[in-house]
Amino acid sequence: MTDFLQLFFSGLATGSIYALAALGFTLLWQASGTINFAQGEFVMLPAFMMLGFISLGAPMLVSFVCTALLAVLLLGWLFKRGVVDPLFKYGMMPIVVATIGLSIAMRNGVRAGYSAEAHPFASLFPDKLFNIAGVTITMQDVGTFALALVVVMATQAFLAKTVTGRAMQAVAQNTESASVLGINVPRMIFYTFAINAVLAVVAAMLVTPTYLAKFDMGEGLGTKAFFAAIIGGFNNSRGALLGGLIVGVCENLASAYISPAYKDAVALVIFMVVILFKPQGLLGKKEERKV
Repeated sequence: MTDFLQLFFSGLATGSIYALAALGFTLLWQASGTINFAQGEFVMLPAFMMLGFISLGAPMLVSFVCTALLAVLLLGWLFKRGVVDPLFKYGMMPIVVATIGLSIAMRNGVRAGYSAEAHPFASLFPDKLFNIAGVTITMQDVGTFALALVVVMATQAFLAKTVTGRAMQAVAQNTESASVLGINVPRMIFYTFAINAVLAVVAAMLVTPTYLAKFDMGEGLGTKAFFAAIIGGFNNSRGALLGGLIVGVCENLASAYISPAYKDAVALVIFMVVILFKPQGLLGKKEERKV
């Protein structure tokens, strides 16, 4: 039982990172109908950005702020203007193909321009252990889960409680009606891309101390986050959190009790089961469209 609880809590920490990336998937889909298959690389690149600022002597907080600003520019504004906007009129498939190509280009660009080796990354949290009823939990796991949860809940509160957030949700529901109401649709869509970029920076800051900064670190992360978003419900941002936690916990348990070889297949198996019995996801709503 003790081992099970340790694996469970460790899985919550990993799953919360998946949830941050999955939340980016759902936000982009709701606001612009965009599926970004470079989402994992959007987490990888900020990790190397922060390493660059830290190597220049910048403190962690300064590195985070500078990286977040740079990410909003590159992964938010430039991605929207350079990739999504030109292809949007041709439908979703060209954007999907373009983001797959972008992910490959980003991986190989970092590999060639920075390094193919894994780089250590300083943790935000002290190297401390908690022993609760015989269950050992690291401060890294507690801090990762808590910070990710705060970020997800803050994003939810922003979308639900602020004027800008409600305008973004109106755009996500119906762009034409939002435009008639006087909402600046392009600006709201950009805000969504900017939020996705900041979420990617937070995810990078949380995942890299454990898994190190490596050019291909985003490949598996992006895939699992995509599955997590669908498992929870692609049209429900709360579903991203639920899906991420389910994937993180289940893959930890499967790795320990079945075989580590099956760890990366867990998200796919859960995805297939959910799609079979509840295609809209666990918290998703059915969408009916007239053809």
